[in-house]
Amino acid sequence: MGIVDDKIKELKIREEKVLQMGGEKSVALQKEKGKLTARERLDYLFDEGTFREIDMLVEHRCTNFGMDKVDVASDAVITGHGLIDGRPVFAFAQDFTSRAGSLGEMHAKKICKVMDLAVKAGVPMVGLNDSGGARIQEGVESLAAYGQIFYRNSVASGVIPQISAIMGPTAGGAVYSPAMTDFILMVKNTSYMFIAGPEVIKSVTGEEISFEDLGGAMTHSEKSGVAQFACENDKDALDKIKRLLSFVPSNNMEDPPSVPTGDDPRRTDPALDSLIPDSPNQSYDMKDLIASIADNGDFFEIHEHFAKNIVVGFVRLNGRSVGVIANQPKVLSGCLDIDASDKATRFIRFCDAFNLPLLTIADVPGYQPGSQQEWGGIIRHGAKLLWCYSEATVPKLLLVTRKAYGGSYLAMCSRDLGADMAFAWPTAEIAVMGAGGATNIIHRKEIKEAEDPAKKRQEKFEEYERYFSNPYRAASRGFIDAVIVPRESRARLIDALEIMCTKRELRPPKKHGNIPT
Repeated sequence: MGIVDDKIKELKIREEKVLQMGGEKSVALQKEKGKLTARERLDYLFDEGTFREIDMLVEHRCTNFGMDKVDVASDAVITGHGLIDGRPVFAFAQDFTSRAGSLGEMHAKKICKVMDLAVKAGVPMVGLNDSGGARIQEGVESLAAYGQIFYRNSVASGVIPQISAIMGPTAGGAVYSPAMTDFILMVKNTSYMFIAGPEVIKSVTGEEISFEDLGGAMTHSEKSGVAQFACENDKDALDKIKRLLSFVPSNNMEDPPSVPTGDDPRRTDPALDSLIPDSPNQSYDMKDLIASIADNGDFFEIHEHFAKNIVVGFVRLNGRSVGVIANQPKVLSGCLDIDASDKATRFIRFCDAFNLPLLTIADVPGYQPGSQQEWGGIIRHGAKLLWCYSEATVPKLLLVTRKAYGGSYLAMCSRDLGADMAFAWPTAEIAVMGAGGATNIIHRKEIKEAEDPAKKRQEKFEEYERYFSNPYRAASRGFIDAVIVPRESRARLIDALEIMCTKRELRPPKKHGNIPT
Protein backbone atom coordinates (compact mmCIF):
# COMPACT_ATOMS: atom_id res chain seq x y z
CA MET A 1 0.00 0.00 0.00
CA GLY A 2 1.46 3.34 -1.09
CA ILE A 3 1.47 6.68 0.67
CA VAL A 4 -1.54 7.88 -1.30
CA ASP A 5 -3.55 4.87 -0.19
CA ASP A 6 -2.55 5.59 3.41
CA LYS A 7 -3.71 9.18 3.07
CA ILE A 8 -7.04 8.08 1.57
CA LYS A 9 -7.48 5.58 4.40
CA GLU A 10 -6.85 8.33 6.95
CA LEU A 11 -9.45 10.53 5.24
CA LYS A 12 -12.03 7.73 5.32
CA ILE A 13 -11.38 7.11 9.00
CA ARG A 14 -11.86 10.80 9.79
CA GLU A 15 -15.04 10.96 7.73
CA GLU A 16 -16.44 7.82 9.32
CA LYS A 17 -15.88 9.25 12.78
CA VAL A 18 -17.75 12.45 11.86
CA LEU A 19 -20.62 10.46 10.32
CA GLN A 20 -21.25 8.86 13.71
CA MET A 21 -22.42 12.34 14.85
CA GLY A 22 -22.97 12.38 18.62
CA GLY A 23 -22.62 8.63 18.94
CA GLU A 24 -24.94 5.66 18.96
CA LYS A 25 -26.61 6.51 22.26
CA SER A 26 -27.36 10.14 21.31
CA VAL A 27 -28.70 9.11 17.91
CA ALA A 28 -30.99 6.56 19.57
CA LEU A 29 -32.37 9.27 21.89
CA GLN A 30 -33.08 11.47 18.88
CA LYS A 31 -35.03 8.64 17.27
CA GLU A 32 -37.00 7.97 20.46
CA LYS A 33 -38.34 11.52 20.26
CA GLY A 34 -39.73 10.81 16.79
CA LYS A 35 -37.08 12.98 15.14
CA LEU A 36 -34.80 12.33 12.20
CA THR A 37 -31.11 13.03 12.59
CA ALA A 38 -29.61 16.08 10.87
CA ARG A 39 -28.08 13.91 8.16
CA GLU A 40 -31.32 12.01 7.57
CA ARG A 41 -33.16 15.29 7.22
CA LEU A 42 -30.76 16.53 4.55
CA ASP A 43 -30.88 13.21 2.71
CA TYR A 44 -34.69 13.41 2.63
CA LEU A 45 -34.79 17.09 1.63
CA PHE A 46 -32.43 16.90 -1.33
CA ASP A 47 -32.75 14.89 -4.52
CA GLU A 48 -31.13 11.51 -3.99
CA GLY A 49 -27.36 11.59 -4.21
CA THR A 50 -27.07 15.34 -4.87
CA PHE A 51 -26.16 16.73 -1.44
CA ARG A 52 -22.53 17.79 -1.17
CA GLU A 53 -21.26 18.55 2.32
CA ILE A 54 -19.00 21.51 3.05
CA ASP A 55 -16.76 21.88 6.14
CA MET A 56 -17.34 18.33 7.29
CA LEU A 57 -14.06 18.30 9.19
CA VAL A 58 -14.38 21.64 10.98
CA GLU A 59 -13.64 21.50 14.73
CA HIS A 60 -14.35 23.94 17.54
CA ARG A 61 -11.50 25.93 19.08
CA CYS A 62 -12.82 26.30 22.62
CA THR A 63 -10.52 25.33 25.47
CA ASN A 64 -12.60 26.64 28.39
CA PHE A 65 -14.13 24.32 31.00
CA GLY A 66 -12.44 21.22 29.62
CA MET A 67 -13.77 21.70 26.08
CA ASP A 68 -10.25 21.07 24.73
CA LYS A 69 -10.86 17.40 25.53
CA VAL A 70 -14.32 17.29 23.87
CA ASP A 71 -14.87 16.27 20.25
CA VAL A 72 -17.97 17.67 18.56
CA ALA A 73 -18.63 16.07 15.19
CA SER A 74 -18.71 18.74 12.46
CA ASP A 75 -19.11 21.19 15.36
CA ALA A 76 -22.77 20.16 15.58
CA VAL A 77 -23.96 21.45 12.21
CA ILE A 78 -23.95 19.92 8.74
CA THR A 79 -23.70 22.39 5.86
CA GLY A 80 -23.68 22.04 2.10
CA HIS A 81 -25.60 22.25 -1.13
CA GLY A 82 -27.56 20.04 -3.49
CA LEU A 83 -30.61 19.90 -5.73
CA ILE A 84 -34.27 20.02 -4.75
CA ASP A 85 -36.49 19.07 -7.70
CA GLY A 86 -33.44 19.66 -9.86
CA ARG A 87 -32.84 23.21 -8.61
CA PRO A 88 -29.76 24.20 -6.54
CA VAL A 89 -30.20 25.04 -2.85
CA PHE A 90 -27.83 25.65 0.07
CA ALA A 91 -28.73 24.34 3.52
CA PHE A 92 -27.58 23.72 7.06
CA ALA A 93 -28.91 21.24 9.59
CA GLN A 94 -28.05 21.51 13.28
CA ASP A 95 -27.14 18.20 14.88
CA PHE A 96 -28.79 17.86 18.29
CA THR A 97 -26.97 14.56 18.92
CA SER A 98 -23.67 16.47 19.14
CA ARG A 99 -23.54 18.66 22.24
CA ALA A 100 -27.28 19.41 21.78
CA GLY A 101 -26.55 21.24 18.54
CA SER A 102 -25.12 24.14 20.55
CA LEU A 103 -23.87 27.11 18.55
CA GLY A 104 -20.41 28.53 18.95
CA GLU A 105 -17.77 30.29 16.88
CA MET A 106 -17.00 27.59 14.28
CA HIS A 107 -20.59 26.33 14.14
CA ALA A 108 -21.68 29.82 13.14
CA LYS A 109 -18.79 30.27 10.70
CA LYS A 110 -20.03 27.21 8.83
CA ILE A 111 -23.55 28.61 8.63
CA CYS A 112 -22.28 32.05 7.59
CA LYS A 113 -20.17 30.49 4.84
CA VAL A 114 -23.11 28.75 3.16
CA MET A 115 -25.28 31.85 3.59
CA ASP A 116 -22.63 33.93 1.82
CA LEU A 117 -22.32 31.33 -0.93
CA ALA A 118 -26.11 31.19 -1.37
CA VAL A 119 -26.23 34.97 -1.91
CA LYS A 120 -23.29 34.86 -4.34
CA ALA A 121 -24.83 31.99 -6.29
CA GLY A 122 -28.35 33.40 -6.13
CA VAL A 123 -29.98 30.27 -4.75
CA PRO A 124 -32.36 29.67 -1.80
CA MET A 125 -31.11 29.08 1.74
CA VAL A 126 -32.76 26.49 4.00
CA GLY A 127 -31.99 26.19 7.70
CA LEU A 128 -33.00 23.13 9.76
CA ASN A 129 -32.86 24.28 13.37
CA ASP A 130 -32.46 21.83 16.25
CA SER A 131 -30.25 23.34 18.93
CA GLY A 132 -29.98 23.83 22.66
CA GLY A 133 -28.80 27.40 22.02
CA ALA A 134 -25.54 29.21 22.55
CA ARG A 135 -22.51 27.16 23.63
CA ILE A 136 -22.06 28.75 27.02
CA GLN A 137 -18.47 27.56 27.36
CA GLU A 138 -17.47 29.86 24.50
CA GLY A 139 -18.84 32.98 26.18
CA VAL A 140 -19.09 36.15 24.14
CA GLU A 141 -17.85 34.37 21.00
CA SER A 142 -21.15 32.50 20.83
CA LEU A 143 -23.08 35.77 21.10
CA ALA A 144 -20.98 37.32 18.35
CA ALA A 145 -21.63 34.21 16.29
CA TYR A 146 -25.38 34.75 16.45
CA GLY A 147 -24.93 38.39 15.48
CA GLN A 148 -22.98 37.38 12.38
CA ILE A 149 -25.87 35.16 11.29
CA PHE A 150 -28.49 37.86 11.97
CA TYR A 151 -26.52 40.31 9.85
CA ARG A 152 -26.48 37.90 6.92
CA ASN A 153 -30.20 37.21 7.28
CA SER A 154 -30.76 40.91 6.75
CA VAL A 155 -28.38 41.17 3.80
CA ALA A 156 -29.94 38.13 2.09
CA SER A 157 -33.52 39.30 2.69
CA GLY A 158 -35.23 40.09 -0.59
CA VAL A 159 -32.25 38.70 -2.52
CA ILE A 160 -32.75 34.95 -2.05
CA PRO A 161 -35.61 33.03 -0.41
CA GLN A 162 -34.77 32.05 3.18
CA ILE A 163 -36.67 29.21 4.82
CA SER A 164 -36.35 28.00 8.41
CA ALA A 165 -37.61 24.71 9.80
CA ILE A 166 -37.78 24.45 13.58
CA MET A 167 -37.28 20.75 14.26
CA GLY A 168 -36.34 20.80 17.90
CA PRO A 169 -35.65 23.37 20.63
CA THR A 170 -34.97 26.97 19.65
CA ALA A 171 -34.69 29.42 22.53
CA GLY A 172 -33.23 32.77 23.51
CA GLY A 173 -31.13 34.45 20.83
CA ALA A 174 -31.53 31.43 18.53
CA VAL A 175 -35.13 32.42 17.71
CA TYR A 176 -34.20 35.66 15.96
CA SER A 177 -32.51 34.23 12.90
CA PRO A 178 -35.57 32.15 11.90
CA ALA A 179 -37.77 35.19 12.60
CA MET A 180 -35.70 37.17 10.07
CA THR A 181 -36.22 34.61 7.32
CA ASP A 182 -39.17 34.48 4.92
CA PHE A 183 -40.97 31.38 6.19
CA ILE A 184 -40.91 29.34 9.39
CA LEU A 185 -42.10 25.75 9.62
CA MET A 186 -42.48 24.05 13.01
CA VAL A 187 -43.03 20.39 13.89
CA LYS A 188 -45.82 19.57 16.30
CA ASN A 189 -44.82 18.15 19.71
CA THR A 190 -41.06 18.12 19.01
CA SER A 191 -40.20 21.77 18.36
CA TYR A 192 -40.62 25.01 20.24
CA MET A 193 -39.52 28.65 20.13
CA PHE A 194 -39.39 31.18 22.95
CA ILE A 195 -37.28 33.97 24.38
CA ALA A 196 -37.47 32.63 27.93
CA GLY A 197 -38.48 29.07 28.86
CA PRO A 198 -41.12 27.85 31.31
CA GLU A 199 -38.63 27.63 34.19
CA VAL A 200 -37.52 31.24 33.78
CA ILE A 201 -41.11 32.43 33.48
CA LYS A 202 -42.10 30.60 36.65
CA SER A 203 -39.20 32.03 38.63
CA VAL A 204 -39.86 35.61 37.46
CA THR A 205 -43.67 35.80 37.21
CA GLY A 206 -44.91 32.70 38.99
CA GLU A 207 -46.79 31.59 35.87
CA GLU A 208 -46.73 27.85 35.15
CA ILE A 209 -46.91 26.86 31.49
CA SER A 210 -45.79 23.90 29.39
CA PHE A 211 -43.21 24.03 26.62
CA GLU A 212 -45.89 23.27 24.02
CA ASP A 213 -48.34 25.91 25.25
CA LEU A 214 -45.61 28.54 25.55
CA GLY A 215 -43.84 28.06 22.24
CA GLY A 216 -45.05 24.96 20.40
CA ALA A 217 -45.95 24.65 16.74
CA MET A 218 -49.66 25.39 17.13
CA THR A 219 -49.04 28.24 19.56
CA HIS A 220 -46.86 30.06 17.04
CA SER A 221 -48.99 29.10 14.04
CA GLU A 222 -52.30 30.10 15.60
CA LYS A 223 -51.68 32.69 18.33
CA SER A 224 -48.47 34.61 17.72
CA GLY A 225 -48.25 34.19 13.94
CA VAL A 226 -44.49 33.61 14.21
CA ALA A 227 -44.67 30.34 12.23
CA GLN A 228 -46.38 29.93 8.87
CA PHE A 229 -46.70 26.13 9.10
CA ALA A 230 -47.42 23.58 11.84
CA CYS A 231 -46.22 20.23 10.48
CA GLU A 232 -47.11 16.71 11.62
CA ASN A 233 -43.54 15.38 11.67
CA ASP A 234 -40.07 15.96 10.24
CA LYS A 235 -40.89 14.50 6.83
CA ASP A 236 -44.05 16.59 6.55
CA ALA A 237 -41.99 19.74 7.24
CA LEU A 238 -39.40 18.78 4.64
CA ASP A 239 -42.12 18.00 2.07
CA LYS A 240 -43.64 21.43 2.65
CA ILE A 241 -40.25 23.07 2.11
CA LYS A 242 -39.97 21.31 -1.24
CA ARG A 243 -43.46 22.42 -2.23
CA LEU A 244 -42.83 25.99 -1.11
CA LEU A 245 -39.65 26.18 -3.17
CA SER A 246 -41.53 24.93 -6.24
CA PHE A 247 -43.53 28.20 -6.37
CA VAL A 248 -40.69 30.70 -5.92
CA PRO A 249 -37.70 31.79 -8.00
CA SER A 250 -34.17 31.11 -6.86
CA ASN A 251 -33.42 34.82 -6.42
CA ASN A 252 -34.83 38.31 -6.92
CA MET A 253 -33.44 38.61 -10.45
CA GLU A 254 -35.32 35.60 -11.80
CA ASP A 255 -38.93 35.04 -12.74
CA PRO A 256 -40.89 32.43 -10.77
CA PRO A 257 -40.81 28.92 -12.24
CA SER A 258 -43.49 28.15 -14.82
CA VAL A 259 -44.83 24.60 -14.60
CA PRO A 260 -47.09 22.99 -17.23
CA THR A 261 -50.17 21.77 -15.32
CA GLY A 262 -52.38 20.49 -18.12
CA ASP A 263 -55.35 22.51 -16.87
CA ASP A 264 -57.30 24.33 -19.60
CA PRO A 265 -56.86 28.11 -19.19
CA ARG A 266 -60.31 28.57 -20.80
CA ARG A 267 -62.00 26.33 -18.24
CA THR A 268 -65.18 27.73 -16.69
CA ASP A 269 -66.94 26.77 -13.47
CA PRO A 270 -70.73 27.26 -13.41
CA ALA A 271 -70.74 26.66 -9.64
CA LEU A 272 -69.21 30.12 -9.17
CA ASP A 273 -72.38 31.73 -10.49
CA SER A 274 -74.18 30.63 -7.33
CA LEU A 275 -71.30 30.93 -4.84
CA ILE A 276 -72.49 34.25 -3.39
CA PRO A 277 -75.50 33.70 -1.05
CA ASP A 278 -78.74 35.60 -1.67
CA SER A 279 -78.56 37.21 1.77
CA PRO A 280 -75.73 39.74 2.26
CA ASN A 281 -75.37 38.50 5.83
CA GLN A 282 -74.62 34.92 4.80
CA SER A 283 -71.05 33.71 4.41
CA TYR A 284 -69.30 31.43 1.93
CA ASP A 285 -65.87 29.84 1.80
CA MET A 286 -63.40 31.94 -0.15
CA LYS A 287 -61.17 28.88 -0.54
CA ASP A 288 -63.82 27.36 -2.84
CA LEU A 289 -63.31 30.28 -5.23
CA ILE A 290 -59.52 30.09 -5.02
CA ALA A 291 -59.53 26.35 -5.73
CA SER A 292 -61.91 26.88 -8.66
CA ILE A 293 -59.67 29.33 -10.50
CA ALA A 294 -56.33 27.65 -9.62
CA ASP A 295 -54.70 25.15 -11.94
CA ASN A 296 -56.03 21.72 -10.98
CA GLY A 297 -57.59 23.24 -7.84
CA ASP A 298 -54.16 23.35 -6.21
CA PHE A 299 -53.88 26.03 -3.49
CA PHE A 300 -50.84 26.04 -1.20
CA GLU A 301 -52.04 28.02 1.79
CA ILE A 302 -49.61 29.99 3.95
CA HIS A 303 -50.38 30.84 7.60
CA GLU A 304 -53.49 28.65 7.58
CA HIS A 305 -54.11 28.85 11.33
CA PHE A 306 -53.40 32.55 11.94
CA ALA A 307 -55.76 35.49 11.25
CA LYS A 308 -58.24 33.28 9.45
CA ASN A 309 -60.28 36.28 8.32
CA ILE A 310 -57.75 36.66 5.52
CA VAL A 311 -56.34 33.90 3.32
CA VAL A 312 -52.92 33.97 1.64
CA GLY A 313 -51.02 31.43 -0.39
CA PHE A 314 -49.77 30.31 -3.78
CA VAL A 315 -51.60 29.05 -6.86
CA ARG A 316 -50.68 28.56 -10.47
CA LEU A 317 -52.63 30.20 -13.27
CA ASN A 318 -51.82 28.56 -16.60
CA GLY A 319 -48.59 27.33 -15.02
CA ARG A 320 -47.48 30.70 -13.61
CA SER A 321 -46.92 31.10 -9.87
CA VAL A 322 -49.18 33.72 -8.29
CA GLY A 323 -49.57 34.98 -4.73
CA VAL A 324 -53.20 35.18 -3.59
CA ILE A 325 -54.59 37.45 -0.86
CA ALA A 326 -58.30 37.08 -0.16
CA ASN A 327 -60.78 38.05 2.54
CA GLN A 328 -62.53 35.09 4.21
CA PRO A 329 -66.25 35.84 4.75
CA LYS A 330 -66.54 32.79 7.03
CA VAL A 331 -64.43 34.48 9.72
CA LEU A 332 -65.32 37.92 11.14
CA SER A 333 -67.23 38.51 7.89
CA GLY A 334 -63.84 39.02 6.23
CA CYS A 335 -63.11 42.21 8.19
CA LEU A 336 -59.53 43.42 8.33
CA ASP A 337 -57.91 43.56 11.78
CA ILE A 338 -54.41 43.89 13.19
CA ASP A 339 -53.36 40.29 12.65
CA ALA A 340 -54.89 40.05 9.18
CA SER A 341 -53.09 43.23 8.14
CA ASP A 342 -49.75 41.93 9.38
CA LYS A 343 -50.26 38.52 7.78
CA ALA A 344 -51.15 39.95 4.38
CA THR A 345 -48.47 42.64 4.46
CA ARG A 346 -45.57 40.27 4.96
CA PHE A 347 -46.81 37.90 2.28
CA ILE A 348 -47.32 40.71 -0.22
CA ARG A 349 -43.82 42.06 0.39
CA PHE A 350 -42.32 38.59 -0.11
CA CYS A 351 -44.15 38.20 -3.42
CA ASP A 352 -43.08 41.66 -4.58
CA ALA A 353 -39.44 41.00 -3.64
CA PHE A 354 -39.38 37.80 -5.69
CA ASN A 355 -41.37 38.84 -8.76
CA LEU A 356 -44.51 36.88 -7.93
CA PRO A 357 -47.68 38.49 -9.37
CA LEU A 358 -50.43 39.30 -6.87
CA LEU A 359 -54.09 38.34 -7.13
CA THR A 360 -56.32 40.06 -4.56
CA ILE A 361 -59.88 38.80 -4.06
CA ALA A 362 -61.95 41.27 -2.07
CA ASP A 363 -65.09 40.72 -0.03
CA VAL A 364 -64.49 43.09 2.86
CA PRO A 365 -67.05 45.11 4.85
CA GLY A 366 -64.42 47.19 6.67
CA TYR A 367 -61.81 47.26 9.38
CA GLN A 368 -62.73 45.45 12.59
CA PRO A 369 -64.11 48.02 15.08
CA GLY A 370 -63.50 48.01 18.84
CA SER A 371 -61.35 49.49 21.58
CA GLN A 372 -58.93 46.56 21.63
CA GLN A 373 -58.21 47.02 17.93
CA GLU A 374 -57.74 50.76 18.34
CA TRP A 375 -55.51 50.39 21.39
CA GLY A 376 -53.56 47.65 19.66
CA GLY A 377 -52.74 50.02 16.79
CA ILE A 378 -55.12 49.06 13.98
CA ILE A 379 -54.31 52.42 12.36
CA ARG A 380 -50.60 51.72 11.98
CA HIS A 381 -51.08 48.01 11.27
CA GLY A 382 -53.83 48.71 8.74
CA ALA A 383 -51.65 51.35 7.11
CA LYS A 384 -49.10 48.62 6.35
CA LEU A 385 -51.54 47.07 3.91
CA LEU A 386 -52.00 50.36 2.08
CA TRP A 387 -48.25 50.83 2.09
CA CYS A 388 -47.20 47.45 0.76
CA TYR A 389 -49.76 47.33 -2.04
CA SER A 390 -48.66 50.81 -3.12
CA GLU A 391 -45.01 49.77 -2.87
CA ALA A 392 -45.38 46.57 -4.90
CA THR A 393 -44.40 46.80 -8.57
CA VAL A 394 -45.24 43.25 -9.66
CA PRO A 395 -48.40 42.66 -11.74
CA LYS A 396 -51.42 43.25 -9.48
CA LEU A 397 -54.88 41.90 -10.25
CA LEU A 398 -58.06 42.63 -8.27
CA LEU A 399 -61.33 40.71 -8.23
CA VAL A 400 -64.23 42.07 -6.13
CA THR A 401 -66.84 39.40 -5.42
CA ARG A 402 -69.22 41.11 -2.99
CA LYS A 403 -68.63 43.83 -0.39
CA ALA A 404 -65.83 46.35 -0.79
CA TYR A 405 -66.50 49.25 1.54
CA GLY A 406 -64.59 52.37 2.50
CA GLY A 407 -60.93 52.23 3.47
CA SER A 408 -60.94 48.45 3.41
CA TYR A 409 -61.82 48.54 -0.31
CA LEU A 410 -58.74 50.67 -0.87
CA ALA A 411 -56.63 48.44 1.38
CA MET A 412 -57.42 45.37 -0.75
CA CYS A 413 -55.43 46.69 -3.71
CA SER A 414 -57.87 49.08 -5.34
CA ARG A 415 -57.01 50.69 -8.66
CA ASP A 416 -55.81 53.74 -6.71
CA LEU A 417 -53.21 51.62 -4.88
CA GLY A 418 -51.88 50.26 -8.15
CA ALA A 419 -54.09 47.40 -9.30
CA ASP A 420 -53.18 46.95 -12.95
CA MET A 421 -56.45 45.26 -13.82
CA ALA A 422 -59.58 45.25 -11.67
CA PHE A 423 -62.59 43.01 -12.17
CA ALA A 424 -65.87 42.66 -10.32
CA TRP A 425 -68.70 40.18 -10.24
CA PRO A 426 -72.25 41.50 -10.75
CA THR A 427 -72.77 40.83 -7.02
CA ALA A 428 -70.06 43.35 -6.07
CA GLU A 429 -70.93 46.31 -3.86
CA ILE A 430 -68.30 49.04 -4.08
CA ALA A 431 -69.16 52.00 -1.87
CA VAL A 432 -68.03 54.16 1.02
CA MET A 433 -70.17 52.02 3.33
CA GLY A 434 -73.14 49.68 3.31
CA ALA A 435 -76.56 50.97 2.30
CA GLY A 436 -77.95 50.74 5.86
CA GLY A 437 -75.31 52.92 7.46
CA ALA A 438 -75.19 55.36 4.56
CA THR A 439 -78.98 55.83 4.61
CA ASN A 440 -78.97 56.60 8.34
CA ILE A 441 -76.32 59.28 7.86
CA ILE A 442 -77.38 60.93 4.61
CA HIS A 443 -81.12 60.96 5.23
CA ARG A 444 -81.24 61.13 9.02
CA LYS A 445 -83.28 64.35 9.18
CA GLU A 446 -85.58 63.40 6.29
CA ILE A 447 -86.38 60.00 7.84
CA LYS A 448 -86.98 61.53 11.27
CA GLU A 449 -89.47 64.08 9.90
CA ALA A 450 -91.37 61.65 7.63
CA GLU A 451 -94.92 60.58 8.44
CA ASP A 452 -93.78 56.96 8.15
CA PRO A 453 -90.06 56.88 9.11
CA ALA A 454 -89.72 53.15 8.43
CA LYS A 455 -91.17 53.47 4.93
CA LYS A 456 -89.07 56.53 4.16
CA ARG A 457 -85.94 54.76 5.40
CA GLN A 458 -86.66 51.75 3.17
CA GLU A 459 -87.16 54.03 0.16
CA LYS A 460 -83.85 55.77 0.74
CA PHE A 461 -82.15 52.45 1.47
CA GLU A 462 -83.25 51.09 -1.90
CA GLU A 463 -82.26 54.34 -3.62
CA TYR A 464 -78.72 54.11 -2.21
CA GLU A 465 -78.48 50.48 -3.23
CA ARG A 466 -79.44 51.32 -6.79
CA TYR A 467 -76.78 54.00 -6.94
CA PHE A 468 -73.87 52.43 -5.09
CA SER A 469 -74.46 48.84 -3.91
CA ASN A 470 -73.34 47.43 -7.23
CA PRO A 471 -70.20 47.42 -9.37
CA TYR A 472 -71.52 49.69 -12.09
CA ARG A 473 -70.85 53.08 -10.50
CA ALA A 474 -67.18 52.11 -10.09
CA ALA A 475 -67.10 50.64 -13.61
CA SER A 476 -68.59 53.85 -15.06
CA ARG A 477 -65.68 55.80 -13.57
CA GLY A 478 -63.02 53.33 -14.73
CA PHE A 479 -62.14 52.05 -11.25
CA ILE A 480 -63.30 48.59 -12.39
CA ASP A 481 -62.11 47.45 -15.84
CA ALA A 482 -64.81 44.86 -16.40
CA VAL A 483 -67.81 43.34 -14.68
CA ILE A 484 -67.52 39.64 -15.43
CA VAL A 485 -69.64 36.52 -15.15
CA PRO A 486 -68.31 34.56 -12.13
CA ARG A 487 -67.86 31.31 -14.05
CA GLU A 488 -65.44 33.07 -16.41
CA SER A 489 -63.14 34.33 -13.64
CA ARG A 490 -60.30 31.91 -14.32
CA ALA A 491 -60.06 32.74 -18.01
CA ARG A 492 -60.26 36.50 -17.47
CA LEU A 493 -57.62 36.47 -14.74
CA ILE A 494 -55.27 34.31 -16.82
CA ASP A 495 -55.63 36.65 -19.80
CA ALA A 496 -54.87 39.64 -17.56
CA LEU A 497 -51.86 37.89 -16.05
CA GLU A 498 -50.47 36.92 -19.44
CA ILE A 499 -50.66 40.44 -20.82
CA MET A 500 -49.20 42.00 -17.64
CA CYS A 501 -46.40 39.45 -17.05
CA THR A 502 -43.89 41.77 -18.77
CA LYS A 503 -44.86 44.75 -16.63
CA ARG A 504 -42.10 47.20 -15.75
CA GLU A 505 -42.61 49.99 -13.22
CA LEU A 506 -40.02 52.41 -11.84
CA ARG A 507 -40.17 54.39 -8.60
CA PRO A 508 -38.18 57.44 -7.45
CA PRO A 509 -34.66 56.53 -6.27
CA LYS A 510 -34.34 56.23 -2.49
CA LYS A 511 -32.56 54.14 0.09
CA HIS A 512 -35.83 52.74 1.47
CA GLY A 513 -39.17 53.95 2.74
CA ASN A 514 -40.24 54.07 6.38
CA ILE A 515 -43.01 51.48 6.63
CA PRO A 516 -45.60 51.82 9.41
CA THR A 517 -44.73 49.40 12.23
